[in-house]
Formats: sequence, structure tokens, C-alpha cells
Amino acid sequence: MRVEIWSDIACPWCYVGKARFEKALEAFPHRDQVEVVHRSFELDPGRAKSDVQPVIKMLTKKYGMSEAQAQAGEENLGTQAAAEGLDYRTRDRDHGNTFDMHRLLHLAKEQGRQDELIQILYRANFAEERSVFSEGDERLVELAVEAGLDAEAARKVLADPTAYADEVRADEREAAQLGANGVPFFVLDRAYGVSGAQPAEVFAQALTQAWGDRSPLKLIDDGGAQACGPDGCAVPQT
Repeated sequence: MRVEIWSDIACPWCYVGKARFEKALEAFPHRDQVEVVHRSFELDPGRAKSDVQPVIKMLTKKYGMSEAQAQAGEENLGTQAAAEGLDYRTRDRDHGNTFDMHRLLHLAKEQGRQDELIQILYRANFAEERSVFSEGDERLVELAVEAGLDAEAARKVLADPTAYADEVRADEREAAQLGANGVPFFVLDRAYGVSGAQPAEVFAQALTQAWGDRSPLKLIDDGGAQACGPDGCAVPQT
């Protein structure tokens, strides 16, 4: 079974939702037969790469709330994250464009390191003092290397704005076609969707239902066709 997760590194609920989903997946009896694929979704795709600002300032401008309201929201998110065993800095974080991170995640997918990189990016953005937005490409290269990627390969992607750009945009178009207007958005076997950072119990229920509803393969066989199997190939008798 395949689970696709549309998310953005700048989305705190994606950070929390991933932890909740993984808690459910860890307890799922068929977890070894579940493939998880991370898909790209930008919350702020029009933001210039150079436009980096404090999270609180971004929230007050985008949602029209006061600084006190924005800070209270961050404190609540910190509590939610802590409940899942996650570190979360409720003050002095910044916000910026995540397009390059998504491009690196597609490179990581090709090398089987996607989950490692997205978790490292989440940790760097939400828990560490150093910025993933304002320190330049070398900060992202450093994190890519931590995830097991080659430094020069990561630099090459970041130096070419077209590298994996089509893959990112394709993910985003697909999200729109599936009706996802926010993240995190989980799609199970293209049959079930779960929106938001739901409790682990909801993810557990979704995994169980999606697994049970998989359609068994229907064979068309008249019983007389020759085939090869573990014990060899059938030889026609004359």
C-alpha cells in the first residue's frame, strides 16, 4: 500500500502530523508493506527567495492578527509538538520560500533518502536556532549531507533553478486535482484522503480501512495455459 503525503517544510502542522502518522504506522500490523512518499506543496509559492521575515510578523500580516495572538498560536503549537516528542522553538523563528527544499527532496527521493531529509529539514526549521532560509544554499547542502546525500549533487541542484522544478510543480498540480487546498494531506492508495494533523487514532483507522478495502487481483485463466514457477516450467506432454 502506498501513502502519499503532501506537505511543506514551513508548515508546523505538517511537522506534528508526520509524527502522529508515524506513531500510527509503527503500530500498524502491515507497516513493512506500506510505502510512504512525500509530495511537494508550497504554502507561499509567490514569495521571493530573498524575502525572509520573522514568523510572528508573517502571521500578523497574513492573517490580520495581533502579535499577542500570533505568539499564543506559536505557544499552542509548541505544546502540541511536545506532546509528540518534538522540539519546537516558539520564538525567533523565521519564514521564507521553500521551493529549493522541495527540489532537494526530489533529489533525495531518487536516492531513497527522502524521509531522512524531510525530517532533518523539519527539525532544522522548527527546533534549531540556525535558519534554513537566511543562511544561503550552503546551509541546505549541510542538511542534505546529514541526510546522506552527496554535497556536490545537492549544490548542483541548488545552482540550477530548473532542476526538479517540473517535479515540484507536478506534485502541486496533482494536489489541486485531488482537492487538497491545505497541508498536511495524506492519500492512501489513491482511495482515501486524510486532511490535517489528525490524532494517531484517526491515521490508524485510515490505514486499517485502506488495507482492508484493497481489491484482490481477479485472474482470467482457463486453467490450460503454460507458465513458469519456483519449481520450473511446465513442459507440454506429447
